[in-house]
Amino acid sequence: MGITAADVRAWIEDYATAIGEHRAELVQLDTAIGDGDHGTNMDRGMRAALEQLAKVGDDDVGALLKSVGMSLISKVGGAAGPLYGTLFMRMATATAGKPELDLGEWAEAVAAGVAGVQQRGKAEAGDKTMVDSLLPALDALRSAQSEGAELADALRRSADAARDGMLATVPMQARKGRASYLGPRSVDHQDPGATSSELLLRTAAERFGG
Repeated sequence: MGITAADVRAWIEDYATAIGEHRAELVQLDTAIGDGDHGTNMDRGMRAALEQLAKVGDDDVGALLKSVGMSLISKVGGAAGPLYGTLFMRMATATAGKPELDLGEWAEAVAAGVAGVQQRGKAEAGDKTMVDSLLPALDALRSAQSEGAELADALRRSADAARDGMLATVPMQARKGRASYLGPRSVDHQDPGATSSELLLRTAAERFGG
């Protein structure tokens, strides 16, 4: 069983809801090591994305993802807008014209999105950014795919890896973004971008995993 365009729409709606529910937590995390606006900005961006999404049909996964990416780039301030916008836009390019995705196509889309984030933010694993959630999730997804795992299992493993990556940011000293200005004071704080990325993959696993 694949991931239909209607599933992707529902996932985006789920993610918007999750961001709203975790907005205060994301603000708190970002207040510790950033501008304190990550939750507010992401919530505003996802609300805008849902408005635009209503104008897109359920026959093209890429069109849905492109709509979200454009909304985030235009509505979200700080680093999150360009980074999440790029993530969705690259995923959109990888899925353009496809009404449904199998596990391999989903993995390719995630890989394209993560590559876009790294290219845009110049971040590597261990820099204490959203990449620390995204890269382990992608690795787990590819590993599960190579082992012939079912879609639901692969997505669960991907989400679990994202969570492990998110938690692993706590002891890290930030090397990218505003948090890097704090130096050692950035240690012992969970990265807000890694947290919102974990939500992205967790909601995908829950929606697509059935």
